[in-house]
Amino acid sequence: MSTNLIGARLKALRDQRRLSQDDLARVFGFKDRQTVSAIETGERRVSADELLVLVEKLEVPLDYFIDPFRLDGEGRFSWRQAGLPAERLSAYERTAGRWIAAFRRIGPQVGHEIPLLRHSIGLTRQNNLEDAAEAGERFAAEFALGEVPATALPATMQERLGLLVLMVDAAKGISGAACRLPEFDTVLINRTEVTGRRHFDLAHELFHILTWDAMTPEHVEAPTETSSNRVEQLANNFASALLMPAAVLDRFDGWSSLDRGELVNKLNAVADELHVTASALKWRLAALHRIARARAQEIPDAALRNNGHRGVIAERTPPALFSKPFAEVIARAVHEGRLSARKAADVLDLSVDDLPDLFRDHGIEATVEL
Repeated sequence: MSTNLIGARLKALRDQRRLSQDDLARVFGFKDRQTVSAIETGERRVSADELLVLVEKLEVPLDYFIDPFRLDGEGRFSWRQAGLPAERLSAYERTAGRWIAAFRRIGPQVGHEIPLLRHSIGLTRQNNLEDAAEAGERFAAEFALGEVPATALPATMQERLGLLVLMVDAAKGISGAACRLPEFDTVLINRTEVTGRRHFDLAHELFHILTWDAMTPEHVEAPTETSSNRVEQLANNFASALLMPAAVLDRFDGWSSLDRGELVNKLNAVADELHVTASALKWRLAALHRIARARAQEIPDAALRNNGHRGVIAERTPPALFSKPFAEVIARAVHEGRLSARKAADVLDLSVDDLPDLFRDHGIEATVEL
């Protein structure tokens, strides 16, 4: 493990225990806190004896400091979730951190290059909602997301932006998350959410990735399409415009002439076609003045389908776990003997018997041997 990683984990543990650098200096037996500061910043190495002192005195396993499949002190997460107790969210964050850390460590070993540059968009808190929507429109156009941007977005994020996108079985209450590392960024989406919700969350988290340095998101945010938080409002407008650009909606006209029942039916039908929620479509049309805002308010979300595929077999089958680039890295590592099948299963929080199914779901031919 690098000196930087051990230092980052030590600082994370100190913060978690609410210890000062002076407190740790006493644990180590140092004369002052400056040595602790140098360790935390990676300027000074920790000897093997000092590491054992930490393990004994702080009562943590040695793996906390030396396990490469952890993100303690490194990954910065922003979660879209509601109702999950803090301790359960922290536990799930550690699990997700193992997936991301595994990809970071193993990817380069099997030929998957971490992107050299990050993409960003020039928005700040001072921009208005129309600016965010315009950025979403421009993204859809510049990356040629086509007539149904929602279906093209995951591959674009992975192949052209170099992001790691993971479809996961998240704890109840979690819709998705963005994670910032020094090397690369990750978006996690709860694959059990309905289709339109997943796509909106994906576009929303993309906004956070593209604007992280200018307006770092909160660690936890509510998974709603309406929010009083300025950054979340900007993210929602960006996501809505990206998934439903005006040029795409131009294919569908005649909204103002429909009675209420016809409007509800058309909202549901167009939402089906664009793989978005009918509620998000309703408010996007209102923002574009295709329907009056007062009329949009008259239609309760209960009258609209949340996913656009209710009752269809395709909707009841979630996307494959994780993602193809991620599964390819793990499969290649197992095949080349860089990672045992048992270790891979442990890191992914699966059984060894689940690994062949994971690879098969992504069209990967891989032999798993114990």
